[in-house]
Amino acid sequence: MLKYGYLVVEGPHDVEFVARILKPYGFNRIKLKSNLDPFWDDLVPDRFPPDGEDLLKRVPVPTFLTNATHSVAIDSARGDTRIAQTVQESLAYVKPDQLVGVGLILDADAQVTPADQFLSIKARVTSLGMSLQLPDNPGEVRQGSPKAGVFVLPDNQSQGTLEDILLECAGIAYPSLLAGAGTFVQGVDLDALTRKDKEEFRKPAGETKATVSSISSILKPGKAIQVSIQDNRWLKDDALNLPRVKAVQTFLAELLEIP
Repeated sequence: MLKYGYLVVEGPHDVEFVARILKPYGFNRIKLKSNLDPFWDDLVPDRFPPDGEDLLKRVPVPTFLTNATHSVAIDSARGDTRIAQTVQESLAYVKPDQLVGVGLILDADAQVTPADQFLSIKARVTSLGMSLQLPDNPGEVRQGSPKAGVFVLPDNQSQGTLEDILLECAGIAYPSLLAGAGTFVQGVDLDALTRKDKEEFRKPAGETKATVSSISSILKPGKAIQVSIQDNRWLKDDALNLPRVKAVQTFLAELLEIP
Protein backbone atom coordinates (compact mmCIF):
# COMPACT_ATOMS: atom_id res chain seq x y z
CA MET A 1 0.00 0.00 0.00
CA LEU A 2 1.36 3.40 -1.00
CA LYS A 3 2.21 6.07 1.52
CA TYR A 4 0.87 9.52 0.64
CA GLY A 5 2.70 12.77 1.34
CA TYR A 6 1.69 16.38 0.80
CA LEU A 7 4.13 19.28 0.45
CA VAL A 8 3.51 23.00 0.00
CA VAL A 9 6.24 25.29 -1.31
CA GLU A 10 6.38 28.96 -2.29
CA GLY A 11 6.63 28.75 -6.06
CA PRO A 12 7.52 26.76 -9.21
CA HIS A 13 11.29 26.95 -8.60
CA ASP A 14 10.78 25.29 -5.22
CA VAL A 15 8.57 22.61 -6.77
CA GLU A 16 11.36 21.59 -9.14
CA PHE A 17 13.98 21.80 -6.39
CA VAL A 18 12.02 19.35 -4.24
CA ALA A 19 11.30 17.08 -7.20
CA ARG A 20 15.01 16.92 -8.06
CA ILE A 21 16.20 16.06 -4.56
CA LEU A 22 13.56 13.34 -4.32
CA LYS A 23 14.59 11.82 -7.65
CA PRO A 24 17.39 9.67 -6.15
CA TYR A 25 14.67 7.83 -4.22
CA GLY A 26 13.19 6.65 -7.52
CA PHE A 27 10.42 9.24 -7.82
CA ASN A 28 9.02 10.02 -11.24
CA ARG A 29 6.57 12.70 -12.32
CA ILE A 30 2.99 11.81 -13.17
CA LYS A 31 2.10 13.52 -16.46
CA LEU A 32 -1.24 11.94 -17.37
CA LYS A 33 -4.38 12.13 -15.25
CA SER A 34 -5.16 8.55 -16.19
CA ASN A 35 -1.96 7.53 -14.35
CA LEU A 36 -2.71 9.59 -11.24
CA ASP A 37 -3.60 7.73 -8.06
CA PRO A 38 -7.34 8.33 -7.40
CA PHE A 39 -6.37 9.42 -3.88
CA TRP A 40 -5.48 12.84 -5.34
CA ASP A 41 -8.47 13.32 -7.67
CA ASP A 42 -10.04 16.07 -5.57
CA LEU A 43 -6.87 18.20 -5.83
CA VAL A 44 -7.16 18.35 -9.63
CA PRO A 45 -9.43 21.24 -10.78
CA ASP A 46 -12.25 20.18 -13.06
CA ARG A 47 -12.96 23.55 -14.68
CA PHE A 48 -11.30 26.53 -16.28
CA PRO A 49 -10.91 29.29 -15.25
CA PRO A 50 -10.30 27.77 -11.81
CA ASP A 51 -12.17 30.61 -10.08
CA GLY A 52 -14.81 30.76 -12.78
CA GLU A 53 -13.68 34.18 -14.06
CA ASP A 54 -9.95 35.04 -14.35
CA LEU A 55 -8.63 33.74 -17.69
CA LEU A 56 -5.04 34.61 -16.76
CA LYS A 57 -4.98 32.79 -13.43
CA ARG A 58 -2.77 29.71 -13.36
CA VAL A 59 -4.66 26.46 -12.86
CA PRO A 60 -3.58 25.33 -9.36
CA VAL A 61 -2.57 21.73 -10.07
CA PRO A 62 0.02 20.15 -7.77
CA THR A 63 2.99 18.31 -9.20
CA PHE A 64 2.58 14.61 -8.47
CA LEU A 65 5.49 12.22 -7.94
CA THR A 66 5.44 8.50 -7.37
CA ASN A 67 7.78 5.59 -6.74
CA ALA A 68 7.24 1.99 -5.65
CA THR A 69 6.25 2.93 -2.10
CA HIS A 70 5.04 6.55 -2.14
CA SER A 71 2.79 9.03 -3.89
CA VAL A 72 3.59 12.69 -3.19
CA ALA A 73 1.84 15.93 -4.17
CA ILE A 74 3.88 19.15 -4.27
CA ASP A 75 1.72 22.27 -4.28
CA SER A 76 2.92 25.75 -5.23
CA ALA A 77 1.31 28.38 -3.02
CA ARG A 78 2.47 31.21 -5.32
CA GLY A 79 4.02 33.11 -2.43
CA ASP A 80 4.78 32.62 1.25
CA THR A 81 1.65 34.49 2.36
CA ARG A 82 -0.56 31.76 0.88
CA ILE A 83 1.26 28.71 2.20
CA ALA A 84 -0.98 28.20 5.23
CA GLN A 85 -4.11 28.91 3.19
CA THR A 86 -3.05 26.41 0.52
CA VAL A 87 -2.59 23.72 3.16
CA GLN A 88 -6.01 24.50 4.60
CA GLU A 89 -7.69 24.34 1.17
CA SER A 90 -6.10 21.02 0.26
CA LEU A 91 -6.71 19.32 3.60
CA ALA A 92 -10.39 20.06 3.13
CA TYR A 93 -10.29 17.45 0.35
CA VAL A 94 -7.59 15.07 1.59
CA LYS A 95 -8.00 13.76 5.11
CA PRO A 96 -4.80 14.49 7.07
CA ASP A 97 -4.84 11.14 8.89
CA GLN A 98 -4.52 9.41 5.51
CA LEU A 99 -1.23 11.19 4.87
CA VAL A 100 2.11 9.99 6.17
CA GLY A 101 3.45 13.54 6.27
CA VAL A 102 2.64 17.19 5.55
CA GLY A 103 5.56 19.53 4.90
CA LEU A 104 5.88 23.27 4.34
CA ILE A 105 8.97 24.69 2.63
CA LEU A 106 9.57 28.43 2.42
CA ASP A 107 12.37 30.98 2.14
CA ALA A 108 13.79 32.90 5.06
CA ASP A 109 12.65 36.53 5.03
CA ALA A 110 15.36 39.16 4.73
CA GLN A 111 13.67 41.27 7.40
CA VAL A 112 13.30 38.59 10.09
CA THR A 113 15.22 35.56 11.30
CA PRO A 114 14.35 32.06 10.05
CA ALA A 115 13.10 31.30 13.58
CA ASP A 116 10.69 34.23 13.39
CA GLN A 117 9.63 33.22 9.90
CA PHE A 118 8.85 29.77 11.24
CA LEU A 119 6.85 31.16 14.15
CA SER A 120 4.92 33.36 11.72
CA ILE A 121 3.86 30.45 9.50
CA LYS A 122 3.05 28.34 12.54
CA ALA A 123 0.81 31.11 13.88
CA ARG A 124 -0.96 31.35 10.53
CA VAL A 125 -1.63 27.61 10.49
CA THR A 126 -3.00 27.81 14.03
CA SER A 127 -5.16 30.85 13.25
CA LEU A 128 -6.88 28.98 10.43
CA GLY A 129 -8.10 26.39 12.91
CA MET A 130 -6.33 23.42 11.34
CA SER A 131 -5.65 20.35 13.43
CA LEU A 132 -2.17 20.08 11.89
CA GLN A 133 0.38 20.12 14.70
CA LEU A 134 3.71 21.67 13.73
CA PRO A 135 6.97 21.09 15.63
CA ASP A 136 8.67 23.60 17.92
CA ASN A 137 11.50 24.50 15.56
CA PRO A 138 12.14 24.73 11.81
CA GLY A 139 13.72 21.68 10.24
CA GLU A 140 12.21 19.35 12.82
CA VAL A 141 9.55 16.72 12.13
CA ARG A 142 6.72 16.36 14.61
CA GLN A 143 5.58 12.78 15.02
CA GLY A 144 1.89 12.12 14.56
CA SER A 145 -0.72 11.20 12.01
CA PRO A 146 0.35 12.85 9.84
CA LYS A 147 3.90 13.82 10.63
CA ALA A 148 4.43 17.53 10.06
CA GLY A 149 7.33 19.90 9.59
CA VAL A 150 8.49 23.23 8.22
CA PHE A 151 11.83 23.78 6.47
CA VAL A 152 12.98 27.40 6.13
CA LEU A 153 15.43 27.68 3.24
CA PRO A 154 18.33 27.85 2.92
CA ASP A 155 19.18 25.99 6.17
CA ASN A 156 16.73 26.97 8.97
CA GLN A 157 19.40 29.25 10.44
CA SER A 158 20.57 31.72 7.79
CA GLN A 159 18.63 34.45 6.05
CA GLY A 160 18.37 33.74 2.36
CA THR A 161 16.42 31.91 -0.33
CA LEU A 162 16.45 28.84 -2.52
CA GLU A 163 18.73 30.72 -4.89
CA ASP A 164 21.51 30.68 -2.28
CA ILE A 165 21.42 26.89 -2.43
CA LEU A 166 21.35 26.91 -6.22
CA LEU A 167 24.46 29.08 -6.36
CA GLU A 168 26.27 26.57 -4.14
CA CYS A 169 25.17 23.85 -6.54
CA ALA A 170 26.36 25.91 -9.51
CA GLY A 171 29.77 26.14 -7.85
CA ILE A 172 30.03 22.37 -8.30
CA ALA A 173 28.08 21.77 -11.51
CA TYR A 174 28.85 24.98 -13.44
CA PRO A 175 31.81 26.83 -11.87
CA SER A 176 32.75 28.75 -15.03
CA LEU A 177 29.16 29.83 -15.63
CA LEU A 178 28.90 30.92 -11.99
CA ALA A 179 32.03 33.05 -12.33
CA GLY A 180 30.83 34.64 -15.56
CA ALA A 181 27.34 35.30 -14.22
CA GLY A 182 28.79 36.88 -11.09
CA THR A 183 30.97 39.19 -13.15
CA PHE A 184 28.02 40.17 -15.32
CA VAL A 185 25.70 40.93 -12.41
CA GLN A 186 28.35 42.86 -10.48
CA GLY A 187 29.14 44.89 -13.56
CA VAL A 188 25.61 46.12 -14.25
CA ASP A 189 25.44 49.91 -14.57
CA LEU A 190 22.50 50.66 -12.31
CA ASP A 191 22.75 54.37 -13.06
CA ALA A 192 21.64 53.61 -16.61
CA LEU A 193 18.40 52.03 -15.38
CA THR A 194 15.23 53.69 -14.24
CA ARG A 195 13.91 53.28 -10.72
CA LYS A 196 11.26 50.91 -12.07
CA ASP A 197 13.85 48.92 -14.04
CA LYS A 198 15.94 48.12 -10.98
CA GLU A 199 13.09 47.67 -8.50
CA GLU A 200 13.40 43.87 -8.34
CA PHE A 201 17.19 43.91 -8.49
CA ARG A 202 17.35 46.21 -5.46
CA LYS A 203 15.48 43.73 -3.29
CA PRO A 204 17.58 41.81 -0.70
CA ALA A 205 17.79 38.67 -2.85
CA GLY A 206 17.88 40.55 -6.15
CA GLU A 207 21.53 39.99 -7.04
CA THR A 208 21.40 36.34 -6.05
CA LYS A 209 18.30 35.73 -8.14
CA ALA A 210 19.81 37.63 -11.07
CA THR A 211 22.93 35.46 -10.94
CA VAL A 212 20.88 32.26 -10.95
CA SER A 213 18.81 33.64 -13.83
CA SER A 214 21.97 34.46 -15.79
CA ILE A 215 23.26 30.90 -15.48
CA SER A 216 19.86 29.50 -16.38
CA SER A 217 19.63 31.73 -19.45
CA ILE A 218 22.72 30.02 -20.88
CA LEU A 219 21.56 26.51 -20.05
CA LYS A 220 17.97 27.06 -21.19
CA PRO A 221 17.79 30.25 -23.26
CA GLY A 222 14.35 31.82 -23.21
CA LYS A 223 12.96 29.34 -20.70
CA ALA A 224 11.98 29.64 -17.05
CA ILE A 225 14.46 28.79 -14.30
CA GLN A 226 12.36 25.85 -13.12
CA VAL A 227 12.91 24.19 -16.52
CA SER A 228 16.66 24.42 -16.01
CA ILE A 229 16.40 23.03 -12.46
CA GLN A 230 14.43 20.10 -13.85
CA ASP A 231 16.61 19.38 -16.89
CA ASN A 232 20.15 20.49 -16.05
CA ARG A 233 22.81 19.44 -13.52
CA TRP A 234 22.11 21.85 -10.67
CA LEU A 235 21.07 19.02 -8.37
CA LYS A 236 22.92 15.94 -9.54
CA ASP A 237 25.93 13.93 -8.39
CA ASP A 238 28.21 15.81 -5.95
CA ALA A 239 25.77 18.71 -5.59
CA LEU A 240 23.39 16.38 -3.76
CA ASN A 241 26.01 16.01 -1.03
CA LEU A 242 26.16 19.72 -0.21
CA PRO A 243 25.17 20.13 3.45
CA ARG A 244 22.22 22.42 2.73
CA VAL A 245 20.88 20.15 0.00
CA LYS A 246 21.39 17.06 2.13
CA ALA A 247 19.56 18.73 5.04
CA VAL A 248 16.42 19.25 2.95
CA GLN A 249 16.64 15.72 1.59
CA THR A 250 17.01 14.27 5.09
CA PHE A 251 14.06 16.35 6.32
CA LEU A 252 11.84 15.05 3.51
CA ALA A 253 12.95 11.46 4.00
CA GLU A 254 12.03 11.58 7.69
CA LEU A 255 8.77 13.43 7.06
CA LEU A 256 7.60 11.04 4.33
CA GLU A 257 9.08 7.86 5.87
CA ILE A 258 11.29 7.20 2.86
CA PRO A 259 13.76 4.43 3.69
